[in-house]
Parts: sequence; structure tokens; C-alpha cells
Amino acid sequence: MKLAIRYALAALMVAPFFALCAPAHAEDAPINLKTMGSFHVGGRLVEISGKPVKEMLFSPGGVPVKVDPNGTYQVEQMYVQYFIPANERGRVPLLMWHGGGYTGVTYESTPDGREGWLNYFLRKGWAVYNSDAVERGRSGWAQYPDIFKTEPVFLTTANPFERFRIGAGEGSFSQDPAKRRYLPGNQFPAEGYDNMMKQIVPRWTSTDEAIFAAYLAEVDKVCPCVILFHSQAGPFAFKAAQAKPDKVKALVAVEPAQVGDPDKVAALKGIPTLMVYGDFIAQDKRWPTIRKNGSAFAEKIRVAGGSVDVVDLPAIGIKGNSHFPMMDRNNREVADLIQKWLSDKGLYK
Repeated sequence: MKLAIRYALAALMVAPFFALCAPAHAEDAPINLKTMGSFHVGGRLVEISGKPVKEMLFSPGGVPVKVDPNGTYQVEQMYVQYFIPANERGRVPLLMWHGGGYTGVTYESTPDGREGWLNYFLRKGWAVYNSDAVERGRSGWAQYPDIFKTEPVFLTTANPFERFRIGAGEGSFSQDPAKRRYLPGNQFPAEGYDNMMKQIVPRWTSTDEAIFAAYLAEVDKVCPCVILFHSQAGPFAFKAAQAKPDKVKALVAVEPAQVGDPDKVAALKGIPTLMVYGDFIAQDKRWPTIRKNGSAFAEKIRVAGGSVDVVDLPAIGIKGNSHFPMMDRNNREVADLIQKWLSDKGLYK
């Protein structure tokens, strides 16, 4: 009897602790996975010859090693990480493709430490496949100009701030966070900007063919699927759907920088498409044209008999979004919109 009382008192003592540790929202509950893993897909073998053999020291005090750069290399493969929820509710997997100069980190945690869209859609029951495009992150890059024909492009700390509708245009960035001029009402987390710059990686302007080939290989391996894509991934996703219309069940284009082949829009008529654009576009130098091109492509699909919904977020009351809605403070609100659209299209159970 005394032992039972002791256990009861102990339970009462620890109960407040567990209450404090419990998730504040259902969205923050533990994620239950059936499995997770990763793979590389695509790529090719390339032979390099005619290079001088070098003697190199790999560590201080080590033994010099002769390095012969001539031979066969594996290049242009793509890294994909997947998460399969215990209770799948998406009727097909959801592929996430990132933009230029970024990796799959785009969809993971936000720069200020909140959950990203990867976790959001996992919680909803989607099997998620998140990738690092060719020459990014864990996909790795190849020699140039031997394999990649151009040198890599790097972004300064000011570039994304001024170019992607976070700051108020040219000259709005300062290395001093207190002196940065943000667009009024901008949803991008100011305290996370410096951290976002740490996730940016070099990109090339001569690798589109290799990137597209690897994405097609992923579609062949994983799909039928939905592709959710951002910025630079725009033409890759649209063209992948045009090449494999039987494998792509829906397209979610988040501020696509470019679109697909206008001469092959008929291939998209059976694939429901959602285009999402954020705020501050009208006052930007580049984005009015980019959005106009996207809307024109959408109209071509409609004329061919397809279904496209173009959503201007501020027009429906979702205001302040930068070029990165998946990182903005209201990222869940935008994800809710996408989730509802996918459900309305019959892709969710």
C-alpha cells in the first residue's frame, strides 16, 4: 500500500514537468515514420586525360602522395533523402525541388529555427522526397572547365537581401543588422537572414542539362508523384511533367523563375497546376516580368485544355511574403493553402 502511494506521489510530481514539455500545438507533435533513407540517382561517367600527376600532402607531417587526375569520374548524380510517414495520407509521394544557389535545406528548418515545409507535409501524411540538385550540397560538383564548362557563381551577403524582395531594393543591405532596410511588413525573419546566407552554395550556369537529367531519373524512380518546386526549379519541373505526363499528378510552382516549353503545353492539360506568388512584386525591377511570363504560360495551358490556378498571395489576404514563402514567418499559412489545393484535387485521403 505504501509503495502504491509512493508511485502515485511520484506521478503527481513529474506530471507538471511532462505538461511543460508537451507540444503546444498538434503540429508540433512527434513525427511518426515508417522509414527514412536516401539515395543518389542519375549521373554519368566521364574520362579525363592529359593532366599532370601531382604530389600532394594531405595532412601536416604526413607522407606525400602522388595524385593522378587522369581517369574515370562519376559526376552529375543527385542526392535524394526520403521520409515515409507511418500513416500515409498523400495518394502519391511529394517531391521537393529547390531554387538556384540553394539545396534541400530550403524545405527543412527555417533560418530562424522554425519547422519548414518538409516537416509540415510529413505531419500531414505525405511521403516526402527532398533533393540536392546536381552540383549542390551532397550531390557534389565536378571539375571545370573539364566537365562543367563555366566557373561557379557565388552570392554576396547583400545579393539575396536586395534581389529577392526581403530588403527595399538596391542599397538596402548593411553588414550591421540594425541598419538593414526591410520592405515594410515583410514576413522574412530578420533574425534569420545571416543564418540563411550560411546555407547558400555555389551554382553553375552551364549545368541545366545535367540537372534536368537527374530530376528525370528521380521521377522515373519515385513517381507517380506531386512535384513542389521553387524558383530555378521552375523549368525543370514543368519540362519533367511535359516529358513524363503519366508520372506527374500535380505541379505546385512557388514563384517559378522560368516555365516549361510553350510548344508542348498540351502535355500538361491533364496535370493540375498551382502557381503561387508572394508580395512586393509590383515594386520590384525583375519580378513583374517573371510573374507575367508565368501567368502567360498558365494561360497557354488553359487554352490547351488544362487546369491552372495562379494565386497572388496578397490579393487573398496573405501579405508580406518574400521570394521564400517556405522560410517566411507565415510559412504554415502558405503551406495550408497548398495542402488544401492538393486535397481539393483528390490527391489526399
